Amino acid sequence: MDLGIEGRVALVTAASRGLGRATAEALAAEGARVAICARDEGRLREAAAAMPGEVLAVPADVTDPGTPARLVRATVERFGGLHILVANNGGPPPGRSLEVTDEQLRAALEANFLASVRLVREAVPHMRAAGWGRICLLTSFTVKQPSPTLALSNAARTALLAWAKTAAQDLFPEGITLNLVCPGPHATDRMRELGLTGPAGDPADLGRIVAFLCSRPANFVSGTTLTVDGASTASLL
Repeated sequence: MDLGIEGRVALVTAASRGLGRATAEALAAEGARVAICARDEGRLREAAAAMPGEVLAVPADVTDPGTPARLVRATVERFGGLHILVANNGGPPPGRSLEVTDEQLRAALEANFLASVRLVREAVPHMRAAGWGRICLLTSFTVKQPSPTLALSNAARTALLAWAKTAAQDLFPEGITLNLVCPGPHATDRMRELGLTGPAGDPADLGRIVAFLCSRPANFVSGTTLTVDGASTASLL
């Protein structure tokens, strides 16, 4: 299938490894010009060098409130526009609901809620100028089935889901779609750090799913929360 994104400009955050890197690779394989960021500059440069086509690597921490504007500006200066945004970030540490502190909750909201909101706000004007845009937010299957030991992630990512469902309604009339992908366990460093075992998805497959949501044929798919979890979530919706 031709995804119709050859020559489009994409920004993928937290893309030096794991699901972010797999997504950036999938977009680059479809001919998109890709900007990626991560905190670890060495790993970021390695990831960029392994991707096809023209890739811009920007060392950055998306939890810094000034980073989203800087990332979008660098992308537009290099490629002349921005059509696709995939907002991703590593998850907060584990913890049970009554054990997490105010400081930990603020940090989780900064990393897994506000960072994505800021990225969308910075990206949208360029998508409006192009008359076309695709936004995909990577969250977690815990927005549908909260994990008792991931209270910080549950809270921050569910907040993002509620905001994004509202924003999708605002953006769709302008030719901009906004969707969420909620991965279950995948074979990534994050899953190993959490000590999760059992069946795990292939990050490359998830990257291709995100690429489809960022494609021309996905023109009428917006406000969708797509769970990619190998049937491990008990939720009916």
